[in-house]
Amino acid sequence: MENQLIETTNTDVAVITADELLKHWQGHRKLSRKVLDAFPENDLFGFSIGGMRTYAGLAKEMIGLASGGINGVVTGDWSTKPELDYFNPTADIKSKAELLAAWDEVTEQLDTLWSQIPADHFTDTVKAFGQFDNTVIGTILYFIDNEIHHRGQGTVYLRALGIEPPAFWDRW
Repeated sequence: MENQLIETTNTDVAVITADELLKHWQGHRKLSRKVLDAFPENDLFGFSIGGMRTYAGLAKEMIGLASGGINGVVTGDWSTKPELDYFNPTADIKSKAELLAAWDEVTEQLDTLWSQIPADHFTDTVKAFGQFDNTVIGTILYFIDNEIHHRGQGTVYLRALGIEPPAFWDRW
């Protein structure tokens, strides 16, 4: 019997670059902002279905996760400014204008901090917010998935209010 040498080639190919991932995330954030902006102020803070949180509450979570999340990914410190921290009971955003301003602040924070993530850090394991073990890329994908999930809730709320939500594909 003859021994055969099987040669293998590493065919790992990056499917998406870091810059493309940021663009993808920011596209989702633009659409989530459009959903946020479509709410009448009183319904933003007062309307929910089936005991779920209001869209203002959901938006505050998305703001806190993105802000603390990008800070944690870059620095290892998973905190954010107290007024943006969803887990801070004294965070007191009370108007649509304040929510939109906070959203825009986090958008700028993402753009500023993103370039500080070393390419090899995306595969490192982190403990996001001291609780969730995952790779950096897995953690970022969770932030995006969480936002899409909550935006879907907001879309249902808008439809229940008789308001046509932004199209799901309108991310630019």
